[in-house]
Amino acid sequence: MERERLTFDGWIAAVGTESGTRVVVGHWPCSPLGPFSDVMLERVDGQRILLAPSARIAECVADIYHFDEVRTVPVGVHRCDRVWDVAAGPLVLRFRTGGRGALGLALRAVPPALARRPAWAALAAGPARLLPGVRTRGSSRRGYRQWYAARDLRPITDAAASFGGVDLGPLAPVVPPVRFGFGSAPATPALVRVVSTVERTRAGPSGDTAA
Repeated sequence: MERERLTFDGWIAAVGTESGTRVVVGHWPCSPLGPFSDVMLERVDGQRILLAPSARIAECVADIYHFDEVRTVPVGVHRCDRVWDVAAGPLVLRFRTGGRGALGLALRAVPPALARRPAWAALAAGPARLLPGVRTRGSSRRGYRQWYAARDLRPITDAAASFGGVDLGPLAPVVPPVRFGFGSAPATPALVRVVSTVERTRAGPSGDTAA
């Protein structure tokens, strides 16, 4: 039995819309798969969709999280100051961030080397539970464990999104919580600078894996 740790360093943006669709964008300039961005959506009927830029990335993400549909489509993210533009197949999203609050300023003070340690995410697990649905460590699938360490936080103050050419409506809370993994994004739309560590267990010579 072998354990392998994968570190993804980047941003997660989560927005809700008046239509009930919730969107989570991952933008990962530094990852074991190279730089990439992906999008997870949960529709008002509960359907969970992954939009990934390649079959390799789609397979990796779908092995960790839960989806009802996986699509391989071009995914592009462009940032200009506080405005982010996301294009992912049928999804078009533009959002704007606001200034940092006290929590964002505190997270900025966390040294990068410390943020990469799973022990830091474990230490932050207690305070994180004060935010409904938010978890910093857990497991979504057998053979995987995950830790999230936030390094910055900005509120998302405005957003416009469409899916398949249909307007999803104005910005709204990320409610109900999304169900891709062991935890949800904060209910208040936000952009989080994050280090995500994934530990996966590979089968040993006998084919056994860890629980």
